[in-house]
Amino acid sequence: MTFEQLIPAPARAEATQGSPFVIDDSTTLVAGPGTESTERWLRATLGGALGLPLRPGAEGAAGSVSLRVDGSLAPEAYRITIESDRVEILGGAGAGVFWGAQTLRQLLGPDAFRRARLRPGAEQSVPAGVVEDAPRFGWRGMMLDVSRHFMPKEGVLRYLDLLAAHKLNVFHFHITDDQGWRVEIKRHPRLTEVGAWRARTKWGHRASPLWLEHPHGGYYTQDDIREIVAYADSLHITVVPEVDIPGHSQAAITAYPYLGNSDVVDTEAMRVWDSWGVSPNVLAPTEDVLRFYEGVFEEILDLFPSTFVHVGGDECPKDQWKASPAAQARIKELGLADEDELQSWFIRHFDRWLTERGRRLIGWDEILEGGLAEGATVSSWRGYRGGIDAARSGHDVVMCPEQQVYLNFREDGGPDEPMPIAFVRTLEDVYRFEPVPAELTAEEAAHVLGTQANVWTEVTENQQRVDYQVFPRLAAFAEVAWRELPAAAERDFADFERRMTTHYARLDALGVDYRPPTGPLPRHQRPGVLGRPIEGLPPNV
Repeated sequence: MTFEQLIPAPARAEATQGSPFVIDDSTTLVAGPGTESTERWLRATLGGALGLPLRPGAEGAAGSVSLRVDGSLAPEAYRITIESDRVEILGGAGAGVFWGAQTLRQLLGPDAFRRARLRPGAEQSVPAGVVEDAPRFGWRGMMLDVSRHFMPKEGVLRYLDLLAAHKLNVFHFHITDDQGWRVEIKRHPRLTEVGAWRARTKWGHRASPLWLEHPHGGYYTQDDIREIVAYADSLHITVVPEVDIPGHSQAAITAYPYLGNSDVVDTEAMRVWDSWGVSPNVLAPTEDVLRFYEGVFEEILDLFPSTFVHVGGDECPKDQWKASPAAQARIKELGLADEDELQSWFIRHFDRWLTERGRRLIGWDEILEGGLAEGATVSSWRGYRGGIDAARSGHDVVMCPEQQVYLNFREDGGPDEPMPIAFVRTLEDVYRFEPVPAELTAEEAAHVLGTQANVWTEVTENQQRVDYQVFPRLAAFAEVAWRELPAAAERDFADFERRMTTHYARLDALGVDYRPPTGPLPRHQRPGVLGRPIEGLPPNV
């Protein structure tokens, strides 16, 4: 494997004179302070793939892989020096050392991405050289929606591995919505007893006439969540939970009807939503609702140590508030101008509540409507506009515009597209995505914390379908998030495609059922199971 086949491409990679470093039974690991998680990962993951023990060794010994923190580097920066008799991985902090180890894994070839050694007796080596690298953004993420279609815990852990393999460091975990509540809250058990299950599911997107007439659901126990968070931490990934308020809350209202606007809708008859789109059922603006969600967030904070907590705030229809005498009285009592300010009041309450507990609120760009909460960070999804407005007003931003990085959207405009929804965004389109709008000044651009790709699961009903939508586009996104690239039109997509020919073999080794570059059908296609368009579904819904 050569330095020209890495994804993301590093800032500097230079081959040097000398023999490659051979990894064999005698190779040892030398782990300095602060590198323990990388040591464990190398021994378990890389050692398993190579069939080697990677025993502890002495600093400077021949045949060693040395891991060390070097405070002169930025925390996520790394430098790998490969000589014929040793390898040294330096990182500015534990995270930098770990990203260096991911690069070492790529240099060992696709077999290093297996779970057991395939070719006993074959030489395993990496070329002599130096790699120096550091990320462009501190927030390099992927959001996964597990509400519309539940992904069991093992699938979530697998996706954390896939993020780490691409040097992505934020997992935005969308765990509540109209179609299902997916996290155990002990003081409110009906959230999962009732809210985690729906009787049937729309098959296809909104215009589809088809239904899956069987129950769907599932949830993560608190110990499941602790395991996911701890595993992510071992991979230097931060898990950011999302609990949606005040919209996208039908599952919670079904479980506890008093949460809804019961003076205008029969909340006792409500069911966990079985379709897609924007539900009209939103939370009531009452003190009881605030206390309920404070209790929810208390348990969420105990489970998720991340600085940021996502509260949704998107797609909150105001019709029930307009019709509700109780909501209108609340608007008058609070001295608010309208329903937009009522939503802002809701978000501001939890912004203060989270700030008092040392956390930071983040929400979708609709939280700008009615006035942005003082400490809020914005996830800009409806294009760039919300992010631009937030950055110009001094608020931090994560750029995730649907037109560029919603990976559940179609990859091709042809008639064989399995689920033909929304914008066509090819691998090249994602590679040419630029997270920082050109109209921002340098000072304003500093508020762009980074970027993330979003994966909504209305039409991705299982792990295979998620893989097919996400890959290979996530690899292109990872390079955009990691590397300082030229302007979009000047990017060398041909070089990226060339490097992808090697990366597809890595994805094969990882068992990723990606969309192949030669056509629309996935590698494991079985007729009638996956990849066939739904009859009668409009071409762009």
